[in-house]
Amino acid sequence: MISKDEVKHIAALARIGLDEKEIEKFSTDLSSILDWIEQLKEADIENVEPISHITGMENITREDKAEDFENKDGIKKMFPEEKDGYDKVKSVL
Repeated sequence: MISKDEVKHIAALARIGLDEKEIEKFSTDLSSILDWIEQLKEADIENVEPISHITGMENITREDKAEDFENKDGIKKMFPEEKDGYDKVKSVL
């Protein structure tokens, strides 16, 4: 079982404040989680194939290629100002 001091240490690392009641609760909860993980270690996974996604789908990506935009002039008209060949907009902060 995880001690109260260990729970206090973990809480300090996470920068969260706990009262005594919460420390007792987390001590029990964290201990049960670690016990469950120990049970998982006993599972036979010898013939289990590793997967990264349960659906079996794979990433399908399109070719990355530049294409001309048809309405460049229409977009440029919406910019309020141009400076040194660049379109200038108000800063957003």
